[in-house]
Amino acid sequence: MQNAAMEIHQLRYFVAVADKGSFSRAALREHVAQPSLSQQIQKLEAEVGERLFDRLPKSVVLTEAGTCLLGFARKILIGIADARRCVDDLKRDGTGRLVVGAIPTIAPYILPAMIANFQHLHPKVAVEIFEDTTESLALLLEDGTLDAAIMSTCDKRPAFERHFLGTEPLLLLLPAGHRLAEKKKIRWSDLKSQKFLLLHEMHCLSTQVHDLLATHQLQPEPVVRGAQLATIAQMVAANMGVTLVPKMMIESALATGCVALPFAPPVPVRDLNLLRNPLRLESKATAAFRRAAVDAFSH
Repeated sequence: MQNAAMEIHQLRYFVAVADKGSFSRAALREHVAQPSLSQQIQKLEAEVGERLFDRLPKSVVLTEAGTCLLGFARKILIGIADARRCVDDLKRDGTGRLVVGAIPTIAPYILPAMIANFQHLHPKVAVEIFEDTTESLALLLEDGTLDAAIMSTCDKRPAFERHFLGTEPLLLLLPAGHRLAEKKKIRWSDLKSQKFLLLHEMHCLSTQVHDLLATHQLQPEPVVRGAQLATIAQMVAANMGVTLVPKMMIESALATGCVALPFAPPVPVRDLNLLRNPLRLESKATAAFRRAAVDAFSH
C-alpha cells in the first residue's frame, strides 16, 4: 500500500459500489454525481496501489484487493458513525439523526403513522427512511448506513440483533365478483385451479407465498410477477387472478374491486422483526424508535 491518505467519503463510495455492483446505482444511493464517485474510487485505487474493481460491461466486481479492503472499510465506517452518535448523545436527550429501513411490503402501511408518532414525541430527531428489499437493507445494516430495519424473516441472520415484533396473518385477495368471494374462510383446497399474481422473487413476501403454496401442493405458474403490491392488487381487481397479501395492506387501503378473505386454520402468517447491527452503538434515538416499534406492533 502506498501513502495511506484514503478519505472517509472514498471508503463510503467504495462500499456503496461493492454493495450495488454498479457505479451508477452507488451514485444514486450516495446522492452524488456518478463521475465524481468514479473519480474518488480511482483516487482510492491510486492510494492503495491496487485496482479494487474489475469493470465489466454490465457490472463491476471486487478484485482480490477490493475484497480484502471491504471488511476493513465497513468497520471504519461503523466506528466513525458510532463516534459521531456517541458525541451527539452526550449533548442531551431527544436529539440526533435516525436512519430507518423497511421492506416495501411493510413500509407504506406502517411507517407513516409510526414515524409521525415518533416525531411527535421526539421532534428534534431527524429521521431518514430507506425502502428496499431484504437483501439491500441487510447490506445497509452491515455497512452502518441504517440504525434499524423493519422486515420479515426469510432466512437466519446471526450477525444481526433481532427484536421480534409479532406475527401478521396473510389474506387471500381476489376480485369482488369471484366465485369464492362469498366464502367466510378460504381453504387451500379452494385454490387448486386459481391463477396467481405474485411479487417479483426479490421480495421476501414472494418467497414466503411460494413456500406456502408448495407446502399445500399448489404449484401454479404465476400469471404476473410485479414489483409492488398496489400494482398486483389492481390486477386482481381487473380479474387477472388472485394473490396473498399481508393484513396491514388491507387495513391501510383495500383496492376497489377486491375482496380480502381470511384462511381457515392453520392461518398463514409472516414474522415481523426489527433488526439492528450489534456492532453499532445503539443511540438514544434508535432505542426510542425500537421501543416505539414494539409498541406499534403490539396493538
